[in-house]
Amino acid sequence: MLPNPTLDQLQVFLTVAESGSFSAASRMLNRAQSVISYTIANLEAQLEMPLFERSGSRQPTLTDAGRAMLEDARRIVGDLEVMRARVKGMKTGLEAEVAAAISVMVPTNVLVEVLSEFRERFPSVSLRLDTGELGMMMDLVASGKSTIGIGGAVLKQDDSLVIERIGHAFMMPVASPSHPLAHIKGPLTLGDVREEVQLVVTDASGLTKGRDFNVLSYKTWHVSDIATKHHLIRGGLGWGGLPASLILEDLQKGRLVHLDLDAYEQGEYPVYAVRKLSNPPGPAAAWMIEAFRMRLSMCPGRADFKTFFETFDADEEPLAAE
Repeated sequence: MLPNPTLDQLQVFLTVAESGSFSAASRMLNRAQSVISYTIANLEAQLEMPLFERSGSRQPTLTDAGRAMLEDARRIVGDLEVMRARVKGMKTGLEAEVAAAISVMVPTNVLVEVLSEFRERFPSVSLRLDTGELGMMMDLVASGKSTIGIGGAVLKQDDSLVIERIGHAFMMPVASPSHPLAHIKGPLTLGDVREEVQLVVTDASGLTKGRDFNVLSYKTWHVSDIATKHHLIRGGLGWGGLPASLILEDLQKGRLVHLDLDAYEQGEYPVYAVRKLSNPPGPAAAWMIEAFRMRLSMCPGRADFKTFFETFDADEEPLAAE
């Protein structure tokens, strides 16, 4: 017959192994030491192998078999604790899962900070994370695939959605130092950029069909995501706008240069939290919205980056087209 240890037996086994003695386990579990010994003996009988070496020492030590079983027992009992925490949370209104749609306009460092704290605060809550460009975030929330959305560009009015501004991001036009635009002295004009390839992200949601955002060149290459656009611009294949928070290190290390192009709208883009009116956020999702609000409201804006460039120019060689 295959062994069928109970969760109680495994918990007693773990307590003895981690406390170092039967007596210590007895005190921790508030059970008689004889009960502890009897439980371990029954477990060993089921497994048909000794888990503790009891002879020659006052303290029981794990056998090779006991050490091999220890990690399995920890994993099984740990899974049980996760299930208990999830059930307890659901009884008190805590969600089993939060599905979040995050725009690439949200700075990566902010996303990592929020999710790290989320994991610590809500260990029993599963997370499903989708990232998308432009209209993807709203599309995911409107369809019910995502509980909440964090991003910019509110592209349509929808009475079924609750939309609130929680912060801002900043876009700026850049190019590789080897790009022709990087070698033009002084501010750039529309004539300078018209014939240069501009890299543009295509919105897979279709919500922005027929609408162009800061597309100034006659020649455009369309890509599916910001990451690809970022790599192609760094490779010198075109110019385009990128989130400032994404390219700060590239600017500092000279992998990209900022283009002084007045025709490109370099405003602070509002960032919104979006949810369905019929699906108010639970405690975990509501906390996530507030965590993003706290950090995004303090993100650097146009004035901060202007100061950065002035300081950078004072310490290093001037940036192209500045």
